[in-house]
Amino acid sequence: MNAENRQTNVMRKRISALSVVLLLGASLAWGDKNSPPSHGVKGTVVHVANIYVQADESSDKVSSVTPGRELIVAEHSGKWLRVFANTDVETVNEQDVPVFGNETNAQPISGWVLDKGVVTADTPNGGQILYGEAVSLENVASQSHPPPDAAQSARRLYRMVVTLFPQSPRAAEAMWRAADIRWQLQKADSLALPSAHEKENYLREQMDESEMKKIQKLYPRTKWADLAAYDMIDNKVCGDWQGTEKCPEKEAEIYGKYAEEHPDSPKAPQALFEAAWREASAGDMFQADNDQKKADEARGRAKALAGQVESKYSDSDYAARAAGLVYKMEQQIPIYGSERE
Repeated sequence: MNAENRQTNVMRKRISALSVVLLLGASLAWGDKNSPPSHGVKGTVVHVANIYVQADESSDKVSSVTPGRELIVAEHSGKWLRVFANTDVETVNEQDVPVFGNETNAQPISGWVLDKGVVTADTPNGGQILYGEAVSLENVASQSHPPPDAAQSARRLYRMVVTLFPQSPRAAEAMWRAADIRWQLQKADSLALPSAHEKENYLREQMDESEMKKIQKLYPRTKWADLAAYDMIDNKVCGDWQGTEKCPEKEAEIYGKYAEEHPDSPKAPQALFEAAWREASAGDMFQADNDQKKADEARGRAKALAGQVESKYSDSDYAARAAGLVYKMEQQIPIYGSERE
């Protein structure tokens, strides 16, 4: 190898070594500024909090963090907290996200926030505070023309009750409410699709059951497990009955089985009524097909189910509704397709 080539190789090695040093230095610098510390206190906020570059409201605003977003408090300085926070970058399809895990694929933002409205695991009565704020936002979300992020913020706050205060007496209900909000949002999206009118349930967009199943696993034989099981019925029922008796009869069996297996559930009276209503509807459909025998059998089953509602859950509104259902059948008033009358 000649002297010129040896000199070139030496220069290349020096440049390569320098590049490694520079990359390592850049990596360490990036880690210092943007990676959450191994220590720190996990928390969230109950209001929209601005994140600043410096501990000064006149400094540049980096971003903002909304209620329920997770943050880690790394430093406390007077009225300021240096935090690493998950901001409002959402994933495109939430069904692809791990259950009760990372709902955002964004890297945490580092900066300073004012020390107000920040709830951590050390906050006295913190679980109750987060739960109460979640309920308030959930109520706002149920009103006409709610803020676009109200339901998701409520869900995140409920989740933070579970994350920060797992021993709270509110934890199980918070987990259920968070899962139910997600379920109802997915259900609304599913019903807006053309496939919602498919008769067979497997042809429709299914709601993600993973959070509901987790509730059943963590809190078996509880009110919350019962409610989770009831929500999951949505994935089993038909979309559009398309005039076939098979759908209401199948659904009546599903709801009746739920009431049998979850007799203490808050949803048990409703499940029995839903089963009765579907048998009564099947009776009307059989009669329209001139099959009087099957019509009478279906209505007999409807009356038996309605009787169970009235006897087992007499204080429920569904007991009164069941009485009205029986009255209509006896008066030969159609339950399904009343326009035929």
